[in-house]
Amino acid sequence: MYLPMETEMPNAQYNNHRLKELIQEHALKFGEFKLASGKMAKYYLDCRNLTLTGEGANEIARGMIAKMEAIGMPKLVGGMAIGADPITAAIVTCAFQQGLDLKGFMVRKEPKAHGTGKTVEGPVTPGDSAVIVEDVITTGGSSILAIARARDAGLIVEHCITIVDRLQGGTEKMQAIGVQLHALTDIHELGLE
Repeated sequence: MYLPMETEMPNAQYNNHRLKELIQEHALKFGEFKLASGKMAKYYLDCRNLTLTGEGANEIARGMIAKMEAIGMPKLVGGMAIGADPITAAIVTCAFQQGLDLKGFMVRKEPKAHGTGKTVEGPVTPGDSAVIVEDVITTGGSSILAIARARDAGLIVEHCITIVDRLQGGTEKMQAIGVQLHALTDIHELGLE
């Protein structure tokens, strides 16, 4: 397998300050919003406005790769479709550019009605280590479902990385199932609460 040399693709460093600026400029909306958890909020973090842009996707990917290097690089990275898909794609692309052999996978909300009927898609092998990625964690519900499905597929999941932690119980719920939650930032760092 070909992995690029550093001189071929320069590696920019993760800039947490810039990520927070991007979140505040492009993802943060104020009003009355119902969250996926069912809770009501006065602000909404639409991180797709970041994950689907070049600068945002690269900054997020660099930050999540740095977290994975700190906790131990897994073989796989992925999460619940559709929200985690652009994050996963950015991470595996940036990882390749850094010479890292990291593959991605997607977790379906519902099994396919045709073909193999899988809920986990991608180059996965039972016993592989995996990190679940997410855009925003409130209570952790969708990530916990992604973790359960990844584990059902035989993957070893001990970590979840999110762009933003809303600090509303996700960490504790993850700990209850043996997963450590890591965030690139949280609502306090963004000055929201």
